[in-house]
Amino acid sequence: MDGAAFDEQLDALEQGRAFVDLQGWGLTEVRGADAEGWLNDLVTASVDGIPEGEALRSFLLSPTGRIRADLRVLRARSGDGFLLLQEADQPDAIADLLGPYVLSSDVELAPADPRGLLVKPRPGLGWTTAWEARDDGSVPAGPEALEAWRIRHRLARFPVDLDADSLPAEAGLDVEPVIDRSKGCYLGQESVARVRNLGHPPRVVVGVRADLPLRPGAAVRSQGAQVGSVTSVEPRGGSSAMVRIRWDARDTELTADGGISLERREPPIGSPPILRGL
Repeated sequence: MDGAAFDEQLDALEQGRAFVDLQGWGLTEVRGADAEGWLNDLVTASVDGIPEGEALRSFLLSPTGRIRADLRVLRARSGDGFLLLQEADQPDAIADLLGPYVLSSDVELAPADPRGLLVKPRPGLGWTTAWEARDDGSVPAGPEALEAWRIRHRLARFPVDLDADSLPAEAGLDVEPVIDRSKGCYLGQESVARVRNLGHPPRVVVGVRADLPLRPGAAVRSQGAQVGSVTSVEPRGGSSAMVRIRWDARDTELTADGGISLERREPPIGSPPILRGL
């Protein structure tokens, strides 16, 4: 893809008129009479109010509140059951993680085919979905443009900016609707509440801007001491990046390897978390 095509796709994503084909993502169907209540008791988002055509971000956490899977939950086309979208680079498939919890529940986990499923990413935490392109002026955007758009909007991703030791709060994702604070229970709920009410995470993910090229994995320093690393860099030499640093360095001046100054980027103004219509 040439630079002009990349820029066009990125502009379309910024303007909310681009869709992304999810070929390469994992897609798992959750069906059965107990599907809704069973899934709602496990993942962090509230799935019982998701209208058809909306994909809501959610996590599956460990009992200690660490991230095990980062996913999008949407209702199946039939309205009976759910589809779980998961990027391919995560360490464990969501079906493998959820399988041990089925036990005697009337729930079935089955692989589904993502062919034809399109999403329209938006700032905020909800995506709109459709199973076929619509003649509304939208244009296709590829993975590279989607990655650049994500980094520009400071949307942390597991397992790139967050890892298996991470808490959602590290990236400011311990918020509605990713985590439903009104639910009676979900895996890791007590740990999430403890961090929110009594303390803070040990690390934070921060969006930065640099005047010189950065590389993922580069050390991030504060006052000469290493306090973290670069986790994501905007493709094609863009200036935006994300870093994961210690909590105590969150308000200090930061530099990357080579003395590259890192300027913090302000959070973007996002759209409402759940967005209707493609």
